[in-house]
Amino acid sequence: MSDILIPFSEICQSLTTILRSYGLSSERAEACATLFAKADLDGVRSHGVNKFLKFIEFIRVGNVNPSNEPELEGSIGVFERWDGLLGVGNLNAEFAMSRAIKISEQFGIGCVALKNSNHWMRGGNFGWQAVDSGKIGICFTNTKPNMPAWGGSEPVLGNNPLVIAIPRKNGPVVLDMAMSQFAYGKLENYLRSNKKAPFPAGFDEDGNLINDPESILKNDMALPAGLWKGAGLSLVLDMLAATLSGGDSTHQVNRTGSEIGVSQVFLCFDPLKLRMDKWIDHTCDAIIENLKSSKVFEGQKIFYPGENVLNTRKKNKIQGIPIDKKVWNQILKELES
Repeated sequence: MSDILIPFSEICQSLTTILRSYGLSSERAEACATLFAKADLDGVRSHGVNKFLKFIEFIRVGNVNPSNEPELEGSIGVFERWDGLLGVGNLNAEFAMSRAIKISEQFGIGCVALKNSNHWMRGGNFGWQAVDSGKIGICFTNTKPNMPAWGGSEPVLGNNPLVIAIPRKNGPVVLDMAMSQFAYGKLENYLRSNKKAPFPAGFDEDGNLINDPESILKNDMALPAGLWKGAGLSLVLDMLAATLSGGDSTHQVNRTGSEIGVSQVFLCFDPLKLRMDKWIDHTCDAIIENLKSSKVFEGQKIFYPGENVLNTRKKNKIQGIPIDKKVWNQILKELES
């Protein structure tokens, strides 16, 4: 992969200009572009600029309606249910998390379920959104079928990403993981770089474990993380997303042949409102200290989820963000058209 370094502001400006040409208002185009750029800023290259042109194609063919914003369907106490109206996935998700944050500030806990939305791109953005406001955030989404049940020979489960984010003065803990061993965006990166995955990542047509990204991407046969445990967790996350939102489940998401109309859930806990502020940092610090003090194999080092993000963010803001040169040239062509 041949990279060039692009300033964060230039990425945001370029993507914003393109998005405005596809019908987003100036404010929404800038917000959407910033979410894409933040993924690369934080080092999550699989779900940032590399996904942008695919997102534009979804707008072009009508899978994403750039002008639609979420519509409230019902609310009761700590819970709200919204219809995403097939709008911009990352903007819908950012809005839903903002509502969960607001509700938690009133009640201590907030839950927002969102149906009929689109791919949220980097789910970790919304975990960071929660911790940046001082909240504990949990969110998850279903996807199209792209992973087999354990022992299955066809894709029937989604890799249904899960995000858990915990605020901490000495560095937030932000877990952002798919239920597949490797996210599909990561496999696409390996394919783009002509590399194999470093560990088994999926199955071939005979059920053998393989690390060839091209075959896995072609057949949607990713390996569940934790084997049967990841398959089981995928199933229940799909059930929760579909039942709480009243939206489509994984087996319904792909009925048009495209991954549209996904269901998502956003949870927030306000430590101040719940009077946890006296011990949350102490408790989390003790857990991290215990983790860091554990023995490791030679040459290895232990990191907690999200530990390197702040350093990566700082470095990329100073030096520029690494972007695949071929991808950036494609974006410049789109910008000129």
